[in-house]
Amino acid sequence: MTSQTITAAASGTWKLGDRTVNRIGFGAMRLTQHGEAFAPDAVPRDRDQAISVLRRAVELGVNHIDTAAFYFSPLRSANELINQALAPYPADLVITTKVGPGRDPAGQWLAHATPGQLRGQVEENLRQLGRDHLDVVNLRIVGTDSIAERFGALAELREAGLIRHLGLSNVRPHHLAEAQAIAPVVCVQNMYGIGASREQKEFLDLCGEQGVAFVPFYSIAGSGRTAGATTDHSREVHAIARAHGVSTAQIRLAWTLHQGPHVLAIPGTGDPGHLAQNVAVGSLRLSEEELAALDSVHHETA
Repeated sequence: MTSQTITAAASGTWKLGDRTVNRIGFGAMRLTQHGEAFAPDAVPRDRDQAISVLRRAVELGVNHIDTAAFYFSPLRSANELINQALAPYPADLVITTKVGPGRDPAGQWLAHATPGQLRGQVEENLRQLGRDHLDVVNLRIVGTDSIAERFGALAELREAGLIRHLGLSNVRPHHLAEAQAIAPVVCVQNMYGIGASREQKEFLDLCGEQGVAFVPFYSIAGSGRTAGATTDHSREVHAIARAHGVSTAQIRLAWTLHQGPHVLAIPGTGDPGHLAQNVAVGSLRLSEEELAALDSVHHETA
């Protein structure tokens, strides 16, 4: 693949509510520092490089950026980098953010926001991004408890015009049903990748049946999670990568996109070369035999 000439349009499109996005997007989590995300002692990424990567992503047709106010390192904030790099924002750019978790100025995680605190988190994202409304806000949760009260609080902010569309993150199927009884849900953002469980695949398919975008995170990193991609010992992934002349990370990303037309990818990087490779995956087509071989790969998750 000649990644230099391939744009995000090659991945096809999907609609998040009334907003059309290319299926290859960009995740901002790794934009603020080198090494493991959220590690307080990680080295801050060069500001000019981070800004150039964001601008290059848009030049390559990326029009879906995933971020959060809690994506920050001691010297960098993902939202503020996005604001500095891209404002005034292109008309077709969709910025998705998450609320629920929070971190104090030292980077330590706080208890998840109560319904009453969610408005403050939404306003924090608005202020950092320099927006008067947020395109998509995902309620990120931990656990299996009811989300009705928290999602209802976001639905009220949607009615007030601060939020255009709502989504969910790190949820189970019953959470989706509970939320849909309150307000429309345009996307579900859950961990997913090669080796996913049958239950995870069933949830992905359920979202497709209902016209809800499924947005995997850690689709490349896998068990490495916030530490990034781990050494991949799967012979199948390596063999297929060699056959296509691409990296194993690109094969993992391509497999993810092949899971359904409603599946959106948000790989993150602070490296211009990796950005071009990620975007180029939109043109990579895997055969039925290759997909079957990758489907059979299972490995332990942390």
